[in-house]
Amino acid sequence: MARSRYLPDNFTIALVVVVALASLWPASGGTAHFFERLTTVAIGLLFFLHGAKLSREAILGGITHWRLHVLVFAATFVMFPVLGLVLKPMLQPLVTPDLYTGVLFLCVLPATVQSAIAFTSMARGNIPAAVCSASASTLLGVFVTPLLVNLMVVQHGAAGASLDAVGRILLQLMVPFVAGHLMRPWIGGWIKKRASVLTLVDRGSILLVVYTAFSAAVIEGLWKQVPMSALVGLLVVCAVILGLALAITAWAGRALGFDKADQITIVFCGSKKSLASGIPMAKVLFASHAVGAIVLPLMLFHQMQLMVCAVLAQRYARRAVESIDAKPAKTPA
Repeated sequence: MARSRYLPDNFTIALVVVVALASLWPASGGTAHFFERLTTVAIGLLFFLHGAKLSREAILGGITHWRLHVLVFAATFVMFPVLGLVLKPMLQPLVTPDLYTGVLFLCVLPATVQSAIAFTSMARGNIPAAVCSASASTLLGVFVTPLLVNLMVVQHGAAGASLDAVGRILLQLMVPFVAGHLMRPWIGGWIKKRASVLTLVDRGSILLVVYTAFSAAVIEGLWKQVPMSALVGLLVVCAVILGLALAITAWAGRALGFDKADQITIVFCGSKKSLASGIPMAKVLFASHAVGAIVLPLMLFHQMQLMVCAVLAQRYARRAVESIDAKPAKTPA
């Protein structure tokens, strides 16, 4: 019997289970290091497979899709900071001042890369554009985020972290992607015939990111650092900002005349914030005693965006399948 569309899909259930496991049995010590390495390998494999899958023409098309990239960058580095400042009088009373400082820090971070691309792939969006846009957003954020932090959050500069961050991004993401693309003549056909392999890596990398990130949050005292009322308020703040970001990016994609695949890419690349970039930046930009409260909003927002976007990606994919099935079959002339 077919499952009702109102029931969660298997992947969403898997995400809930992973969050529960991380809350009850968070990875720590050597186990945490193992999962961090495994996540790094999975992300590298994801980019390697995407590089092998995509044709040269598709990659060039993604790079030259400048209107989409400008919109994603504007959403990441303009829309989010404006939302954080404009909503401050209404949302700050729900949390502590330190927590809302963390919310402002969240708003100036670059977009996440691996989950944006994975969700775009799941939802049948424009993957080449997503790879280019999300990666460029992260690279740009290495330089833009410290400037926005100085303007919006605190007057405390950070120097010396940019080159290291750029190096890590190039090593973990772009090198596997380029290597996979160079291997395309030999393995591209095999990957194309086995799309389930790419799907497994897409979803597996997301589950690993969720488990490792949530484990770190729990070990850092996620449920102990703030009163329950402030935690509930923080959930509301994150939900409001995420909901507005998703709605604005979806509306902008339609209003500016992008096709469906591009609209999907804009939503998933323009509405996310990077935990992987955010925590190292917070350790450099803020005093050590303040980092916990600064990154807590990012931790909650990160988990929320993964959960919500998993549902959205499944819904986009289901609509795409239904649209194809609804098209009348062509009859021979």
